[in-house]
Amino acid sequence: MKKDRIFTNINEQGSVTLKASQKRGDWKDVQEILEKGPQWVRDQISESEFRERSGHGEYVAKKWAQGKFPYLVINACGNEPGTGIDRYLLRHEPHKILEGCFWVAHALEVHTCYICIRGDYSQEREILEAALLECFENNLLGDLKIHLHIGAGGAICGEDSALLESLEGRKAIPRGTPDQKLYGCLSIVHNLETVATIPTLLRQGALWFSSLGTSKSKGTKLFSLSGHVGTPCVVEEEMGISFKDLIEKQGGDVRGGWEFLLAAIPGGASSGFLPKESCEELTLDFESLEAASSCLGTGGIVVFDQSTDIVRIAVRLAQFYKQESCGKCTPCRVGTGWVSHLLDRLGVGRAKVEELDELQEVLRRMADTSLCSFGAWAAAPIESLLRYFRPELEQRIKLYEMASRREKI
Repeated sequence: MKKDRIFTNINEQGSVTLKASQKRGDWKDVQEILEKGPQWVRDQISESEFRERSGHGEYVAKKWAQGKFPYLVINACGNEPGTGIDRYLLRHEPHKILEGCFWVAHALEVHTCYICIRGDYSQEREILEAALLECFENNLLGDLKIHLHIGAGGAICGEDSALLESLEGRKAIPRGTPDQKLYGCLSIVHNLETVATIPTLLRQGALWFSSLGTSKSKGTKLFSLSGHVGTPCVVEEEMGISFKDLIEKQGGDVRGGWEFLLAAIPGGASSGFLPKESCEELTLDFESLEAASSCLGTGGIVVFDQSTDIVRIAVRLAQFYKQESCGKCTPCRVGTGWVSHLLDRLGVGRAKVEELDELQEVLRRMADTSLCSFGAWAAAPIESLLRYFRPELEQRIKLYEMASRREKI
């Protein structure tokens, strides 16, 4: 329902000035919340069971409990295929982002925040810069210093330590260590939607937030719909909404109707493909997608109808991950190249059936032994292709072999 929406301007395209944002409820009741203290904010996040709006949904309260953080880093540098939520937030809800940074910093007693933005988001950067200037002029941020860092926008920056390396002025290469240190100090990294959700959560309360969604996936979530849908868009819905309802209600249905659905990517390319049979009863929440051997990720949904050559889509994704790999570790550097080369041949059927088993093993090694999670991200769409569409791959190989024999005759 509209009253439960957090991002009231995400599709309205109203003014994003401070005055217009305040009319929509941003920067409201700030003094009252400040008087309750940082511990109250942390308690609200814990009681609401609020989870990170990316990946497998780490509990934010658990993340905050890992220590004292002198730096807060906001990641808007990723460029995973299939999602555009960051761009919408930067364009239409800049003050929610900045207010979210303020409340996270207040809760963790942080005084320095870095917002890392892709370099090609030039319009979005200008909008956020203007909003930041308004905050400074109206003394809304207190002693919090927010710096905008313009990055190259590589997919590897979705990995936290690679992002921190980039922020420090080095090449974005994962460190291979579990700690997240910026300038030698333990730091906390959030994505845009996570921080932008917090102000409304605090104003409405943990009880309100936890009343939405499912038992383990609370609240609402932004979803981007693209591909073969009637109305591509970014929308906010409760966690746990059925995939079919979301596509029919907000996406204008699959092109040609639901019966023409072939497959979908539910949470950005790294969540892999799910066939129509899996999508029929699928609900969009962390636990349901994990049960389907996928993940909610960024909420970037891409729909494919039956006119799609799913193998060619996988080829393009393999090429993307090959290009975006930082190349530091052998499983990812060699694996993404080998997978891309094999899939390029598979696209026309110019491979052997036995190579599909070799491909499965290479994907397993990439996911299990790469230095960071990028290897698993690159393997996921191809692994799901083998799991759900192997008969089509084998049929393509057989047709190519038959055509080759006829040419010889």
